[in-house]
Amino acid sequence: MSESLDHKRDFEDTGSAPSVVDASDLPRNSVRPPIDYSSPAAFTTSSWARWKSLWTRRFTLSLLAGQVVSLCITVTNVTTTELVSRNWVLPTTQTWFLYCSLFLVYTPYTIYKYGLKGWGQMIYKDGWKYFILAASDVEGNFLVVKAYNYTDLLSCMLLDAWAIPVCLFFCWVYMRSKYHWTQVLGILVCVGGLGLLVSSDMLTDKNYPALSKGKGDAFMIVGATLYGFTNATEEFFVRRSPLYEVVGQLGMWGTLINGIQAASLEHVDMTTASWNGATIGFLAAYTAAMFILYTVAPLLYRMASSPFYNISLLTSDFYGLLFVLRICEIDHYSPYWLYFPAFCVVVVGLIIYFWHATPEEQGKIEPQAPAYVRRMHMDDQV
Repeated sequence: MSESLDHKRDFEDTGSAPSVVDASDLPRNSVRPPIDYSSPAAFTTSSWARWKSLWTRRFTLSLLAGQVVSLCITVTNVTTTELVSRNWVLPTTQTWFLYCSLFLVYTPYTIYKYGLKGWGQMIYKDGWKYFILAASDVEGNFLVVKAYNYTDLLSCMLLDAWAIPVCLFFCWVYMRSKYHWTQVLGILVCVGGLGLLVSSDMLTDKNYPALSKGKGDAFMIVGATLYGFTNATEEFFVRRSPLYEVVGQLGMWGTLINGIQAASLEHVDMTTASWNGATIGFLAAYTAAMFILYTVAPLLYRMASSPFYNISLLTSDFYGLLFVLRICEIDHYSPYWLYFPAFCVVVVGLIIYFWHATPEEQGKIEPQAPAYVRRMHMDDQV
């Protein structure tokens, strides 16, 4: 019996995040202390206790992970800009290397854990779910890139935030998530920070004319909708299945879908693009940053939530500014003063998001291999 239990534990993905239960079952120290409004002194004391309760190991790691993915987004934007400036404009081909790397890293480990037969059963029974996830991710990336070619910067920055309410909606559909008003306030504050960034770009005349604003805005809205759907769906999956299964399947189906699309749309441009050491280097940096993002994001979904992931990305423009100032060493460029308060506003919004609710309350985390895979291995043992 003990041997069978040990074998069953091999399929549980318990190393990346603790198990989560409903709020009513949480230990007392996992629930925020109440605010006492009876007197100014009581309000001050209780607010300080609430503030200290925020800074748990899980929240701190969630805050840091959110900034890691935001930095990764900045790296991908910078490397893509460098590739375009070097006559390498293959957006679909560019992301194919990402999906292929995810497939090559995570799928062999899934086969090792499940066995070849169990992996095949997983594809046969659950592959359709991961196909939808991968297709939404591939097309979301494609449409957002196309949107930047048609509409202006202002529309892109504002409409990209549409992914946040879409993500909130699908989280409610999948997990019946209940949002406290302070979480909604935190999101609004973060979007307010985005508004300051947009204002600074408009005041410094960084916008560019739209080639076809209607078409570009439509691409961005659909792409942002697919982003929000993908984030919420992946959170739903990684809370119930091992990370290596979900990311491996996303990589496998993404490689196929993206490869077919790249061969159809960019086969001519592949022959005229500049393939040299510089472009290969930037392509490798882009793929590495995206690989880190696609690995850290599911962990952030477990530690916090996919909406928290989305609002964390709003700091990426500020990191882009730091990249321009420090790494590129552009001395003559003077950043507009609104950039710095905008970053602070977004960070404040991230803290407000969990001012009342806790990361532990966002959903249950019960990652384990599919029941049919566990049964198969139990039968093999018998």
